Amino acid sequence: MVSGLQVRGAGVRYGSVVAVAEVSVEVAPGEIVALLGASGSGKSSLLRGVAGLEPLATGSVHWDGVELTSTPVHRRGFVMMFQDGQLFPHRTVAGNVGYALTGMSRTDRDARVAELLELVGLAGYQRRPVTELSGGQAQRVALARSLAAKPRLLLLDEPLSALDRGLRERLVEVLGSSLRATGTSALYVTHDQDEAFAIADRVGVLVDGRLRQIDPPRHLWHHPADATVASFLGYDPLLSPAEALALGWPGGPPSGQVAVGPSGLVERADGVALPVLEVRHRRGPSEATVRLPGGQSGQVRVSDDVAAGVELRVGLEPSGCAVVPPGD
Repeated sequence: MVSGLQVRGAGVRYGSVVAVAEVSVEVAPGEIVALLGASGSGKSSLLRGVAGLEPLATGSVHWDGVELTSTPVHRRGFVMMFQDGQLFPHRTVAGNVGYALTGMSRTDRDARVAELLELVGLAGYQRRPVTELSGGQAQRVALARSLAAKPRLLLLDEPLSALDRGLRERLVEVLGSSLRATGTSALYVTHDQDEAFAIADRVGVLVDGRLRQIDPPRHLWHHPADATVASFLGYDPLLSPAEALALGWPGGPPSGQVAVGPSGLVERADGVALPVLEVRHRRGPSEATVRLPGGQSGQVRVSDDVAAGVELRVGLEPSGCAVVPPGD
């Protein structure tokens, strides 16, 4: 028997608009799967379809091989966590976390609330009004409340997007460790690539409602399935085999386009002399924009003494690039 979540050929429509088209994805027990996509890619619509909050125009949702497509939301055993947390403002932290803990003695409920708050790094916060919490603290409470129900699947819709980057980086660690500590299966949608790569066992890329690729994070990064996925992940530019050879690609012509990552172009004494169009100062090395032989521009990390208007000898660093299969 197939275990966990199976979504087969799911489609979501809003009138004549196709938001999600024929998406199939699985989440194994205890697995965290992240779906990446830009605004309008269909990732939240897919999540709502899995939850039962949006009807599926096509396809089906199964858990452990049992179809749930027509099952009401409250009977699926799934819990959804939103970016605003949706806490009950009139309840304390303990009142929010313990909301789903019905049928337990007060002693057992209090112990479970304390356990969950310690798990998310908020030990001792039981009596705090939720209106006095910071954004990060509120999301930790929302996570603890979601885990209290012991859902067989947690659906997370951009749960950290309202927070600043530094706080997001800290909380994604808390979120990941909490899910793994409880063995909770999760389907996590976000536009933030760092978030997805940090938390997920597998990452999928949604573009225009279609799932273009889903793989473990490192495989996805090093082996994008096509040019669309490579561009979405931040590879830029994409070079033809001839352009890559002109920049010193080793071992003969590559088998497809060469997608250049952030460290794919480097200063090299035996490189090609290229004009520097612009220099931008960053934390750490500065970044020079150079004109490539085919007319595209590319970025090279440089020392601070490089200025616009000079020439820079540049070559490709294969470990910072990906070869994209032909045909996209």
